[in-house]
Amino acid sequence: MEETKTTIVNRLLALKLKSGKTYSEIAEETGLTNVYAAQLLRRQAQLKPDTAKKLEAALPGLSKELLEEMMKPPMRSYDPNLIQDPAIYRLNEAVMHFGESIKEIINEDFGDGIMSAIDFYCSVDKVKGIDGKDRVVLTFDGKYLPHTEQKSENMVSRLKASLK
Repeated sequence: MEETKTTIVNRLLALKLKSGKTYSEIAEETGLTNVYAAQLLRRQAQLKPDTAKKLEAALPGLSKELLEEMMKPPMRSYDPNLIQDPAIYRLNEAVMHFGESIKEIINEDFGDGIMSAIDFYCSVDKVKGIDGKDRVVLTFDGKYLPHTEQKSENMVSRLKASLK
């Protein structure tokens, strides 16, 4: 019987817990961002062959079976109930609150387009504020993708028709 995503994630998170390592420590050992390391263990990202050996070294007890599972394209999804978690709710609230302004600045600086969530890096860092208190720094580093003017002459179906 094939394991469910939840079962696999629970096994991976148990290995992380047993290792005693943080996502940042795993990231440092693998050359990944801390968020991507977490995404791998939550089966929200695909483990690449070049990184597999490093992850295996970082997480003792990681079986070949789990490594093979992690190298399959994952079902990227989320539980809609996650929004009830206060940290996730606040992240969503921050994006909603600042989103319109962020979009306008992207448009001013780059033109009409979006930030990719595919060609994208994300990290979470802890810094001290000027008041000496801990602060969370989220970095979203995404490729800019301009919107395309949809000219009919550029459509593949029209190009194929004109070649006949």
